[in-house]
Amino acid sequence: MARKTLTHAELDKKLDAFAQDSEQFEARCRTWIASLDKRGVHLEIKDPTQWRRVDVEAPVQRAANLDQLRHDVDRIAILGRAEEAQLARRVEFARLRLSVARGGEVDTEALEGVGLLASTWMGGGTAKDLPSERVMRRAAELHALRTEMVERNLYLVLINVERYAHTSTNRHDLVQEGSAALFRAVDGFDWRRGLLFRTYAVHWLNQAFRNYLYNFSNTVRVPVYLQKALRQIHQAKIKIGNPAASYAEIAATADLPENLVESALAAARSSYSLDAELGGDGGDGNRLRDMLVAADDGPYDTRLEDVSLQDGLGRALEKLSEREQLVVGMRFGIGREKECTLAEVAAELGVSVERVRQIQVRALAKLNTPALRRELDPFLN
Repeated sequence: MARKTLTHAELDKKLDAFAQDSEQFEARCRTWIASLDKRGVHLEIKDPTQWRRVDVEAPVQRAANLDQLRHDVDRIAILGRAEEAQLARRVEFARLRLSVARGGEVDTEALEGVGLLASTWMGGGTAKDLPSERVMRRAAELHALRTEMVERNLYLVLINVERYAHTSTNRHDLVQEGSAALFRAVDGFDWRRGLLFRTYAVHWLNQAFRNYLYNFSNTVRVPVYLQKALRQIHQAKIKIGNPAASYAEIAATADLPENLVESALAAARSSYSLDAELGGDGGDGNRLRDMLVAADDGPYDTRLEDVSLQDGLGRALEKLSEREQLVVGMRFGIGREKECTLAEVAAELGVSVERVRQIQVRALAKLNTPALRRELDPFLN
């Protein structure tokens, strides 16, 4: 029997009817999902060009700053209230279909892997090295709908990032954090409340921007409570009128414990790039590293690095189980003389080649997280 693709227009017609009774929406969706799965009906996956406006011309030359992104975002059609509610219902429906296919609820951890599964499936991945084709198809359908909601609200990121233009943080980094926050907003948005998505998403954006400023605006991370104390200390110094005021004076003016003032000021240490030119932009070309390194074999010394590749890789692998560590180590030659084939690993573990492939895919998916990537990013080009 030929498989049918359910268009978004057909899906919206059905979901709009279900939405008349919001309390029964999920139950009616699950009943319909069972019928669709039985008939092998898939959801339509739209081409992103379908929500691009043709009346806005792209710049002739690509800009090196945010101008290109602004032009690209201007070409994306913004959702109306009715369209937005329909898209939100599609997202919920696709999430329910994925949960049925997986045999369990789609939690936050599962949603983080949806994009990876979807891109792998779209690239031709099969059930031999990944979850079943049915699960991957459902992941691709959900990912496409989440991406559409995010893309059609990217203008919110560019609008709200301007509130933090006075900070020294790279604005590209803030835009990236805001874009990731939109995905979290999509996953938490409830169309039943009658709110516009932008009203809900702005809170996620501001939280993401503030968290980034607190955690990554300094080269050496300063705890949030010390950063808040530093603001009070700065205001106290202005009020006192003496930048060199004692700890006791600042503590009395800022109404803070003296030991907290001392800790906060000790944490507020400046950092300098080893490649920074001495004397600023008008310097003579000498760099800070030239003043620090006296070795004859060049300016680089591993002692200047806080984290070595071996340490970073070791900490990343600690997140895996013993069997996953063994499989990854043998497959990629980590701590070994050479890389091993799937068959060699299977012989070592006494399992099938298919089982080794599944363990490898699961291990790599675990390593593909922002926290673990940060361990290795300094060593990747």
